[in-house]
Order: sequence, then C-alpha cells, then structure tokens
Amino acid sequence: MKFESPIKRRVSKQIMVGDVAVGGDAPIAVQSMTNTETCDVNATVAQIKSLEDAGADIVRVSVPSMDAAEAFKEIKKQSEIPLVADIHFDHKIALKVASYGVDCLRINPGNIGKEERIRAVIDCAKDNGIPIRIGVNAGSLEKDLQKKYGEPTPDALVESALRHVDILDRHNFDNFKVSLKASDVFMTVAAYRGIASQIEQPLHLGITEAGGFRAGAVKSAVGLGMLLMDGIGDTIRVSLAADPVEEIKVGYDILKSLKLRSKGINFIACPSCSRQNFDVITTVNELETRLEDIAIPLDVAIIGCIVNGPGEAKEVDVGLTGGSPNNLVYVNGTPDHKLDNASLVDQLEATIREKAAKKQEELESLIVKA
Repeated sequence: MKFESPIKRRVSKQIMVGDVAVGGDAPIAVQSMTNTETCDVNATVAQIKSLEDAGADIVRVSVPSMDAAEAFKEIKKQSEIPLVADIHFDHKIALKVASYGVDCLRINPGNIGKEERIRAVIDCAKDNGIPIRIGVNAGSLEKDLQKKYGEPTPDALVESALRHVDILDRHNFDNFKVSLKASDVFMTVAAYRGIASQIEQPLHLGITEAGGFRAGAVKSAVGLGMLLMDGIGDTIRVSLAADPVEEIKVGYDILKSLKLRSKGINFIACPSCSRQNFDVITTVNELETRLEDIAIPLDVAIIGCIVNGPGEAKEVDVGLTGGSPNNLVYVNGTPDHKLDNASLVDQLEATIREKAAKKQEELESLIVKA
C-alpha cells in the first residue's frame, strides 16, 4: 500500500482564476511568469505555450504600460491557459486588461492611488467576475512601514497585506488571494504563518528572487516545503533566474515529494556506487529528458545493483535493478524481463511508455464509467 500524504491543508475560500479553481479542496496550482517583452506578442505567446506544455496551471504576464495592455489583448486571444496581469500604479491599465478578458489582476490596492481609482478597479473586477491577487513583497513595502519597522520583517509584510485586505473588505470584495514574499526563507515562512489564521482567502506561495536554478530551487523547496507541510498554500511559484519552464518542473517536484500533486514520472534513483551494473546517472538523465512529455503519474525506480533494487522495484510501476550478467525489469512489482546494457535506455523507455499508455487507458475507462 502506497504511503499517502499526512498533510492537512488549511481551509480556504475557493476562487476561480479562469477555469482553474484555487483554494478550498482544489489541487495546489503551479504557476510561473513570462520574462519576454510583453509587447513582443509572438515571443510571449510562445513562452506561455511552453509553460502550458510543461504543466503550468496559470501564467502571469507583466503589463507595465498601455502599449503592453494592447499587446496583452492579442496575447489573451492566442492563449488558452488562464492569464494573470501584473499591474502597478496605473489603474487605467487594470481597467483596460479587464475589458480584454484577463483572468486575474495582480495589484496592490494601496499603490493604485486615490480612493475613486481603487473603487473603479474593484467595481470592474466585480462586474467581470475577475479575482484580484494582493501581492506584498519585502522589497517594495510602503515607506511608513519601512520607517516603523526599520527593515522588512514578517510583521511588516503581514501589516501591509492586511491594509490591502481592509481596502477590499471596505468595498465588499472577497474574490481575492494573497501573497507575502521575501527572498529570505525565514521571513517568508513567518509572514505566511502569521496571516494564515487571519484571513480565509487562498494564499499564493513563493520565495521571491530565490536565485539561480540550483540555489533557487533548493531555497524554494525548503521555504515552500515548510509552509506546505503546515497545510498552507493554494498556489505556488518557484521564482528562478532561469528559464520559466524550469519553475514549473521544480514546482511539481516539490508537490510530488510531499504527495500533494501527481504529474508525470516520479523517478526513484540511487546516487550510484561501485556496485552498479550499469551507468545509473546517464540512464536517469536520459530518461528524464526523453519522457518529459508523459503527464500521467507514474513511479519509476532505477537502482544500479541488487542490494536495494528489488525492494524498490516491487513498490513502483516500473523498476530496474542492476544484475549480472543482465539487469532485471519489474512491471507492477513483478519481475518481467531482462535487459543488457547495450540497449538499456531504449528498451526501458519503451517499457515505461507502454505502462503509461495502459495506465492512461485505465484512467479514461474509470472516467467513462463514472
């Protein structure tokens, strides 16, 4: 029997970002943000498509100007995935993208300006059924909070967020989610823990400006993992100075490791040692690259020797354990056939694809019966 996640998620109000449910009992959504020039419609649409292909549920697009808003109109027409428009200061941009069918507005009501401008954006969001994301960031706290606290702190982030929440509350608007991001893991975790019990809206998690691919992935896994273990978090973004597609991959890996989301292949692989009977590292890297297109959840074990190999292989969909003179492949926990090293990757890929196809058929059959 496979071990299920012991995590009990925080109860939150459910909102809709396009056709993606966020909060409540919905799966934790994985999102990223384009880093193309928004006015370059073709480049931005292409990147959105690559993120969608990687499994993104939601994509955020920066809209800093009216020219970008006009480009967003075309981008939205050519995109199927829900799009969030990231807007600061100019409320007219928010009104414009709302008319173009944006699925969510990422704003801070407090930096929109005068009360009538804030009211105009909120009324527009109400009329069009558009949710808002309040996005608080340690690098852009209000000046009076910087003066009050001296530096960014968890309490400062929470106070800033609650100010913005209060603005929406005063206008009877509850269709929103909140994020409180810092580049420091401890500050971020403390801020989310601080606000989690004070509001019922969904929380979007992220360690902002986490760094390059390796360091940023580790920092995000540690910070987001701490919060997700607490049951906190309804959407996540892994912020990396890297190809945004990598953010989606790392995001799913974090959720898969906590058994909160299943997508694609979960590889169980040994780090390899002198006992290995085939090149484990090359095999795993090659299979990961070749099998990125598989979306159905599948557990695959690649173990180089017979010490731990059989035990791991018996618990997964497809398992490979090193042996002499040939390696042994398990399917559904049962020894199935042997492979020599000469064509190991090709034949193992074929076996995994066959198993994935059968599992997909079984899933579709269950859906039809339901």
